[in-house]
Amino acid sequence: MRIAEHIAALDEEGVRLAEAAGRAGLDAHVPTCPGWQVRDLLRHVSGVHRWAMAHVIRRRRHPYSNREEADFFAAVDDDELLDWFREGHRALVDTLATADESVECWTFLPAPSPLAFWARRQAHETAIHRADAESAISMVPYWNPSFAADGIDELLNGFFGRPGGRLVADPPLSMALVPTDIDAGWTFYIEPAGRRLVAGELLAQLTIVGPASELYLLLWNRSGTEGLELRGDGAVLDLWRTRATITWN
Repeated sequence: MRIAEHIAALDEEGVRLAEAAGRAGLDAHVPTCPGWQVRDLLRHVSGVHRWAMAHVIRRRRHPYSNREEADFFAAVDDDELLDWFREGHRALVDTLATADESVECWTFLPAPSPLAFWARRQAHETAIHRADAESAISMVPYWNPSFAADGIDELLNGFFGRPGGRLVADPPLSMALVPTDIDAGWTFYIEPAGRRLVAGELLAQLTIVGPASELYLLLWNRSGTEGLELRGDGAVLDLWRTRATITWN
């Protein structure tokens, strides 16, 4: 996907997140984020938006400290919270849409450029949290297969392409992901010292087949296996659900 496409997706996903949050109300529980209410979700996502925007606007070359990051997540009162989210989201969209494509700033995943990184990361950050907001009103989102496949690639090739983390297995395990609505596929190997990704469907201990949107939600641990076909050893998915955790840096 192009930068402009990611920015357009970020715009739409944020609008839909706000709509769902407004319908649910701040006190509503977020089933996909146990222990969170909608107010917690809005505070988190709006803080992330302001944090991301600051890197681009200030051309920040290094990550913020924990103390500095806290300023982006400083909460406003409940009666201002939804507007605060909308303002931060709009500011992030406008910042990315008007930024110089050659802008240099800190990133934490491989990308063609820092602007490409932030546009993609925030599009998917907001999309997954839109799913959280919609879970509070018993809705399940659907995404265009191209966008969902792009998000799967970012997760597997980006986040889990980095060294370290809890997602390891000895003996090794493997999982193939086969979308039914786009020409794509991934085979993911979870090994004692890390992970390895191969494009396409190869022989694996577990193969999961279904729409890209459903695979996207599953891999982000936002849904069950309804609407998906599982072939093989379900223990691979159990390991994923307990150890596939994400960090920013």
